[in-house]
Formats: sequence, structure tokens, C-alpha cells
Amino acid sequence: MSNSIKWRGLLVITLILLALASLAPTLNKEGLPEWWNNTFDPIHLGLDLQGGMHLVLGVDVDKAVESRLDSIVDQSESLLNEKDVIFKKVSRLAEDRLAITVYDAEGGAAVDTFMKESFPRLEPLTLTQEGGYIEKQFRLSEQEIADIRESAIRQALETLRNRVDQFGVSEPTLQRQSDNRILIQLPGIKETQRAIDLIGKTARLEFKMIAEDANPQDAIKGILPAGTQLLYERRVDNMTGAVSETPLVVQERTALTGDLLADAQVRIDTRFNEPYVAIDFNTVGAKRFDQITAANVGKRMAIVLDDTIYSAPVIRERISGGSAQISGSFTEQEATDLAIVLRAGSLPAPVEILENRTVGPSLGQDSIKQGVVSVAIGGLLVVLAMLIYYNLSGIIANLALILNLVFIMAMLSLFKATLTLPGIAGIVLTVGMAVDANVLIFERIREEMRLGKTARAAVEAGYGKALLTIVDANITTLIAAVVLFQFGTGPVKGFAVTLSVGIIASMFTAIFVTRLIFDFFLDRRQIKRLSI
Repeated sequence: MSNSIKWRGLLVITLILLALASLAPTLNKEGLPEWWNNTFDPIHLGLDLQGGMHLVLGVDVDKAVESRLDSIVDQSESLLNEKDVIFKKVSRLAEDRLAITVYDAEGGAAVDTFMKESFPRLEPLTLTQEGGYIEKQFRLSEQEIADIRESAIRQALETLRNRVDQFGVSEPTLQRQSDNRILIQLPGIKETQRAIDLIGKTARLEFKMIAEDANPQDAIKGILPAGTQLLYERRVDNMTGAVSETPLVVQERTALTGDLLADAQVRIDTRFNEPYVAIDFNTVGAKRFDQITAANVGKRMAIVLDDTIYSAPVIRERISGGSAQISGSFTEQEATDLAIVLRAGSLPAPVEILENRTVGPSLGQDSIKQGVVSVAIGGLLVVLAMLIYYNLSGIIANLALILNLVFIMAMLSLFKATLTLPGIAGIVLTVGMAVDANVLIFERIREEMRLGKTARAAVEAGYGKALLTIVDANITTLIAAVVLFQFGTGPVKGFAVTLSVGIIASMFTAIFVTRLIFDFFLDRRQIKRLSI
């Protein structure tokens, strides 16, 4: 036996063993040692095969623009005070505008200079005078608004991905769709309502000072002091589990936001054996928190999440460590979910669930059974056709077909790809394409044998002349599959995955493996005529 056949045979056997090793966790995960399961992942099933959730979310980008304008208003007021610019008030107007009211023209000029330096992307509007005061108006440029909207979608996608990753879902899909939509698929998830609550929570954390002089009962009637707002404190009765809401009036201006958080972890209060969320600020946040607590000792600070007050403790002393805690009679699950969304960050704008579909596991099992049946029937028909038409040589083609299926499934495992229902359709298509190369080769061999060539010469000529045609046909199909994978979404991408790996596997088995088998028998025996 020639060295070439030995080395090629060793390569094929090694690849077969590697394929079987990678498929073992899929076939029997429980009976394998831990190191084996850690080395090779089982084949991941898509949403349509194992069940799960399919969500389409819409991002309210207009709210992101409003939030950006609110932030500019807060920053402007703080910076104007730091620079000793005299002004009456800073207010946000409707749509995309803000106004700074000053007392005279000198103040107006100072405001113009300040805003041009600090916020160059704001466009100044016509100066207006009202009641003896001068009102300078500014608005966001069209480009700035477009950038804010685009950034909001990108940030929302990244925030949602962080939340889903911490939720522990295997092989989730998060993709941006047209307009302001985001597609989320969570295969295998069972706690659907918890997932919806976790994903949809805006998680905007704010620290606001309680307006001690305001009467909450008057606020309920709509009588609110200027610069304040009415919120409700959420309380849960530990004995009955009943949730109550207490009205509180807080300063409308936010003292500190959750954007400055560095970490959030669940802790257990040893006094009451209740979970709470411990939060740590970053360097900037810690400094700001230190300043706020130092200036408001003896006053109450409300910890607000999505416009709901979770606690409103009294500041007993200056807090310099940059740490705080959120308590609110949480269950352990609620505290864990709150810590997840705080670590992942708040959404830049609210999201709305536009589409919510749940695929049950029974439907997934039916899909798997139907897919397996379709592959089995398609494979059996191809096997019979090859045996009838090409006799003993058809056995070689069928062996290559079986190896092709093994290699496809192994590559799905090794590449950690997800098998979907359209992916099964891609495998069925690959079954037909896998023997196409052998048909071309066998027909070439037949032609050469009709010309009177020996078996060895006919095999060499058949493979040599058909090789270029096979490569051309498969490469063009592979290019199309890669394009589908790159630009397709959902089912299209699942189809492209199995089609791509199927083409690679079929080229290897149809050209390399079958040629090895022919060479093995021709080298060991004096075969004068092939059964083809």
C-alpha cells in the first residue's frame, strides 16, 4: 500500500473520530466524563425546535431625544452657576428646544458664549423678550436628533444583550430590524413573564430629594409647588404580601442617576433576613454622592426606579464610600432581576413589545421528528437510486453520503452553530447535492471505460476531468450561502449555516473520501473492470 493512501486514510479516520467525539455530548451527555462535556458542546437547537420566546421590541427614540434635552438643561444650570453667569431660570420647551431666561443683554451675551462653547451642536434661535426679561432659546440640530435616535437604538440593543446574557439563556438572538425595531429570540426559556419583565424594564435609577414642605394630599389634587413632582413609594407587607403605594412629593430635578453605577449585587439583611440590592458608584458617582449626602444631612432622599420610589431613607451622615443600598421588601428573585438590569445599564429610551410569540416544546419536538423523517426519506431515496444506477460504486457514494451527514452535524457542534427548522431543510438539500459530485465523477469514469481505458486510468481521468466542474458549482453555491448568512436574519440564516457546512463536507467526502476508497481497492487488487 502506497504512503499516499496511508496518510490519506489516517486523515479520514482522524476526522471521523473527531466528529464522533464532538457528537457524543449531543447523543449521550449524561454518560460522558465532565472534561468531555466541557470540551465539546451539544448541538444547540433553535427557537423553532426547542421552543422559547420570539419578541419584537420598538424603541421610543423620541423619548431619547427628550432625555437628552433634559440632561442638557440640568448640565446647563449647573455649569452656569459654576461660571458665575447670572440667569433667572433654565427650562425645557416643547419638542426639541430649551430656553435660558436672563435679566439683561449682558447676561444674554454671556449665555450665548457659554452655550456655543459647551454645546456647539445646539442651534440658537431668535431672541425673545417677555416681561422685561430676555429669553434665549436653543434647539437641537437635525443631525444631532438623528444621531441621538441612532445611538438610542444601538445602546438599547447592547443593554438588552447584556441583560439577556446575565439571564443565562443559551444561544439568544438579538438583531436590529428596520425602523426602530429589535428582534429577540430566546430558545428554551421557560420563565416567559420574568423574561418580559426583565427585558422591558427601562431601569432608569434616580436619586431625588424629598420635598419636605410639600403636602402629598394636595399634590394628589394637582396642587404641586414649582419644580416638584408626585411619585409613589412601593411597600410590600411581609406577612400578607400585599403591595401598597404611599404618595410622596420629590424635587423634579434629579440629584444623581444610575448612569454612574459601577456594580450592583444582591445581599441579605441579617437583621430581617430580607434581600436587598447593594450598589457601588464609580469614581465620579462616588464624589457626587458624597457631595449630595454632605449637603442634605437630616433630609430624606428617594431612590427612584422607573418613576417608582423603592425607599426614601433619611440621610443620617455624610456617605463617602460611594456605596448605597436599595431595599423594598423584595423577594430574592426580584432583587436578582433588579441587580441584573442595574448592572446592564438603563435603557436610553422606553421599549414597547410589538410582537410576542411563544413556541411550545411540543411543537419543537414535532418539528424535529418531521425534520428527521424528511432527512431519512430523502437520504433513503438517494441511497436506493445510487445503488440501482451505479451498482457497487453506488455503495461508495452512499458511504460518502453517510459521512457527509456525520461531518455536517459535527461542524454544527464544533462551530457552536444553532440548528433550526430551515437548517434541517438545508441538510435535506445538501443530501441531494452531496451525490451530485459523485454522479459527475462516475459518469466521467463510465465514459473513460467505454474508450477502453483500464480501471485505474478511468478513475484518474474521471476525477481529474470532473474536479473543476464540481469545484465551480460548489464554490458559487457557497458564495450564495455566505451572502445569505451575512445579510439574512432568522430562518434565512439558519438555512445558510447548514448549507455552507454541507457544501464543505460534501466536497470533502465526494472528492477526497471516495477517491481514497477507489485507490485503496485498486492498489490491493488487480481490478480490470469497475462495477459502475
